[in-house]
Amino acid sequence: CVQPGTEGPQGQSLGKDGHSGRTGSSQCAPPTMPSPWSLHLWKAYLALAVLCYINLLNYMNWFIISGVLLDIQKFFHISDSHAGLLHTVFIGFLLLSAPVFGYLGDRHSRKAILSFGVLLWSVTGVSSSFISPQHSWLFFLSRGVMGVGTASYSTIAPTVLSDLFVQDQRTRMLGLFYVFIPVGSGLGYMLGSGVTEQTGDWRWALRIMPCLGAVAVILLILLVPDPPRGAAEKQVGVATGAPRSSWCQDVRDLWRNSSFVWSTLGVTCMSFVTGALGFWIPKFLFEARVVHGLQLPCFQEPCNSEDSLIFGLLTVLTGFFGVILGAEASRRFKKVNPRAEPLICATNLLATAPCLYLALILAPTSLLASYVRVAFQLLPAALSSLAALGLSFHDPVAELRRTAMPTAAHSVPQHRRLLCLAPLSSVPLGSQVS
Repeated sequence: CVQPGTEGPQGQSLGKDGHSGRTGSSQCAPPTMPSPWSLHLWKAYLALAVLCYINLLNYMNWFIISGVLLDIQKFFHISDSHAGLLHTVFIGFLLLSAPVFGYLGDRHSRKAILSFGVLLWSVTGVSSSFISPQHSWLFFLSRGVMGVGTASYSTIAPTVLSDLFVQDQRTRMLGLFYVFIPVGSGLGYMLGSGVTEQTGDWRWALRIMPCLGAVAVILLILLVPDPPRGAAEKQVGVATGAPRSSWCQDVRDLWRNSSFVWSTLGVTCMSFVTGALGFWIPKFLFEARVVHGLQLPCFQEPCNSEDSLIFGLLTVLTGFFGVILGAEASRRFKKVNPRAEPLICATNLLATAPCLYLALILAPTSLLASYVRVAFQLLPAALSSLAALGLSFHDPVAELRRTAMPTAAHSVPQHRRLLCLAPLSSVPLGSQVS
């Protein structure tokens, strides 16, 4: 910024006599460094509470269909293979849109994207409840649109939290945030089956959720900030609009991160199994009760939804305690072994395999034993979910987290979650249960 010549210790040009002096036309004004972004801690906690509430609704919307799957099949007269297509469409739309929202979230207002997602799934959900049986294809399409809304929130919300908290505090806050995934999923089963039992019409379950979604949008707009990227790490260059790398460069950088790649592949394999389990297990348990003579087959709606209530309760309990125990185990074990997170994931995933196998094998002979094995399968899955997510968040740097989320953190099962990569593998299993 100064004319060529000898400079003083403060960057000022020296006159002929060696004394410092300024020439207004020959020296630029010194650059000003922006002050770091900051937020009161209580506001960060308030934003966390709002995001957790919306995350609860997000997964209630996701799995409310599974709780009333039998009624939907009877209403639209669809077979098991076509019922599996409901989830295929949902996941397919989510798969395609998640990278788009990851890209947009790194370059535009994340609060606007989050609000768009909540509004989209709320409006689509209530609209789908008025579709007639003659237009079942519209119901399938509506599930795809809801997948787009789910992708926008699931992709962006964790990155907002990662910019509000840092290091161990971030891990604890994300653990709390992800507790509401199994809780929301379980409540989705329970709400769908409970409302159907009380009203005799499964569609009323879809009409309740938009009211809660409207409250969520208001809270989101009023109480959730949009922190600059990397704000928690005080990365001024990232937070103040410094030149960013391209999306392709971000993907190449993530691909070179071997830990990130292998953890993503691992949790994708887990989602292959657990995704289909989350969608089909209520109906599987219902048919097991029919085999044991404890339940008559369902020929017309409303169908008995006791199994959805039981499975929803198991999901809530195992998910709540499993995610908390997994987060604490990861935090403590990491002080002793830096590879704590992958070891916790691997150990718990190995434990789920025999439990799931026994749950399927014992169903025709002992229904109680099958329920117990299902619960034991859910708990290790919950224990490993947050540790797997931690690998995705700790490995990429702050400016890559928005790109990493749609490709890795969204393939984390998060206690039976199919998100982005996993749907490709879980679709065949889900559609061939019949």
